[in-house]
Amino acid sequence: MPIKKIKKGYRKTRYILYKETLIDFKEHFWAFVGSFIGIGSIAYFNSHNFVGSDAVFLIGSFGASSVLIYGIIQSPFSQPRNLIGGHLISAFVGVTVQLLLPDIIWLSSALAVSLSIVLMQVTRTLHPPGGTTALIAVISSDKIKDLGYWYVLSPILTGVLILLFVALVVNNLTESRSYPTNNKYHKKYHTFRKRITKKLQA
Repeated sequence: MPIKKIKKGYRKTRYILYKETLIDFKEHFWAFVGSFIGIGSIAYFNSHNFVGSDAVFLIGSFGASSVLIYGIIQSPFSQPRNLIGGHLISAFVGVTVQLLLPDIIWLSSALAVSLSIVLMQVTRTLHPPGGTTALIAVISSDKIKDLGYWYVLSPILTGVLILLFVALVVNNLTESRSYPTNNKYHKKYHTFRKRITKKLQA
């Protein structure tokens, strides 16, 4: 039974990747707009609050998340539950492991990533960039490590919410794109937009 589920999930993921990577200039345009605004917003906030090379709010895993939530929006890994849950769980695990094993980098790195993967699987919030979020909590500079569990709330939760807000807006601007996969939000958004347009034209 588990093997059948794995095969079914693999086929579904392969189809989604194939569909999302077809040459469609409109899709590419919106993927560019979303990722540019999302990462740009976080980077702008960081540049006005911190100086130097240690970009506290600009976490590397946000770049990987942008690929998913703006470029492969129908993927199960791209959905809001996975985006938020995956990052928060991984950040919490990473900080905890770093506090317990601060001096054994090879062990803490492996534990942080491995435990994050398992917990994301258990909670059904698997989000591949979450592994990087956990790893960053272990191997980053003291400026990140000194945040402790605040790392979970800021920069992780703050950045994730910015990315999600941008994704909800940009990925639903056209009727051909729908995010999340639950179409209720998408349909309500475009129904509301059409009503406003008709009132303005009346």
